[in-house]
Amino acid sequence: MTVKGIGVDLVQIARMRRVVERWQTHFLRRVFTDEEIAYCQKRRDPIPHLAARFAAKEAALKALGIGLRLGVSWREMEVRREPGQAPFLVLSGKSRSIGEALGGRRLLLSLTHDGDYAIAQAMLVAEEVPAGPDRSGGSGENLDDAGAR
Repeated sequence: MTVKGIGVDLVQIARMRRVVERWQTHFLRRVFTDEEIAYCQKRRDPIPHLAARFAAKEAALKALGIGLRLGVSWREMEVRREPGQAPFLVLSGKSRSIGEALGGRRLLLSLTHDGDYAIAQAMLVAEEVPAGPDRSGGSGENLDDAGAR
């Protein structure tokens, strides 16, 4: 496995709560997909889950080495989670094209939230890795299969 990019991001949960309270649906629909919003809203407190997903998107941008530019939008990076599985990140549109141009085949993802913070780490890798959770708690999604889910 060859690492093509790595990114990490930390989000203060209280700050995410203030942003969601102020901007509500406008912010949610600009940053998160309908599926991400639905997943988080099923939780007792959706804000830590939204914060972790926001951190994942920021970490993915860092792993791609681009930040939020070159025509990439927030909703092109989607955190998904199958029941009983670790979350994974699916790229689409321009973000997917950039990942592929870097030689990336999968984007591994690890999320956590506790207390005041949510953190995410994303790693763009070149070679295939086994699907499903690994020992570090992350899992990956083949960039070529991103549209198939």
